[in-house]
Amino acid sequence: MQEPGVVRQERDSSTGTEQKEHTMPDINTDITKAAKDIANVAKDATYVVIGAGVLGFQQAQVQRRELMQKLQDPSTGLGDRVTAARGDLNEAVKHVDAKVEELMDRAEELIERVEAVFAPFEDRLPTQARDIAKQAHEQAKDARSQIRNMRPTAVA
Repeated sequence: MQEPGVVRQERDSSTGTEQKEHTMPDINTDITKAAKDIANVAKDATYVVIGAGVLGFQQAQVQRRELMQKLQDPSTGLGDRVTAARGDLNEAVKHVDAKVEELMDRAEELIERVEAVFAPFEDRLPTQARDIAKQAHEQAKDARSQIRNMRPTAVA
């Protein structure tokens, strides 16, 4: 038996030519072992996902229990509960405002990039078309400014 992956050379004595024979290497991979390894990795990944889901569910249960306790606690008066709810709502509004502000900033950056890309093309436009494009830019800036000013802010 010839060693896998080796080139065997033979010389034909009648013609005097040399013949080469390439043999394919034997692939001695254990398909079963590879499948088991893949299955173990998939199983580990599944355990991680399930574990994260269980932890998230437990955290939600704890928060639900805390909220139920706050709402059912007889020592806490209605005014205290309303104040606490108002504070929670105010924090949520601040968080939303921050996200909206971040999105507006990203939109502004994107608009500026798009305008910078199209600026060289606008210079090639005929004079009337260029004037219309500049007016459109100004109106778009005014509209963005008005939208920013209309945005409600959190109550302190």
